[in-house]
Amino acid sequence: MPFELLKPQVETIISDSTKTTEERLLSICQLLETNINYYNWVGFYFANGDKKELHLGPYVGEPTDHTIIPFGKGICGQVAVSNENFVVPDVAAQDNYIACSITVKAEIVVPIFVNGKNIGQIDIDSNTPDPFTEKDERFLEFVCEKVAAII
Repeated sequence: MPFELLKPQVETIISDSTKTTEERLLSICQLLETNINYYNWVGFYFANGDKKELHLGPYVGEPTDHTIIPFGKGICGQVAVSNENFVVPDVAAQDNYIACSITVKAEIVVPIFVNGKNIGQIDIDSNTPDPFTEKDERFLEFVCEKVAAII
């Protein structure tokens, strides 16, 4: 499904105040994983207060042992430090990659900012080599902006 068709659905999920923040985040994960065929694992990680670590939030996909990620470790941990999107076309070529599954070929991580502070990120794994484009980045930045409004 084209990203432009998903944007109003993301906005509808975000604006549903009858659901908790966790429920809305899970709904976004489900929406993306269901409608974008190369999004095989979709989840959120959030900074844990003053600790230099990320905690796993709502996600869909294979279970992961990576429920806590130190800042700087793996792709997610690097984004927590750099405050920049990180697109990995081939995870096997990354020295600082934390393997979640042998089927994962690529990853994209986009930070979530609240009042200019990086408070978390959306993390997407793909079993397809090099699937992410600039359109994925722009769409996920949109998603993160909307999520920031309810965090």
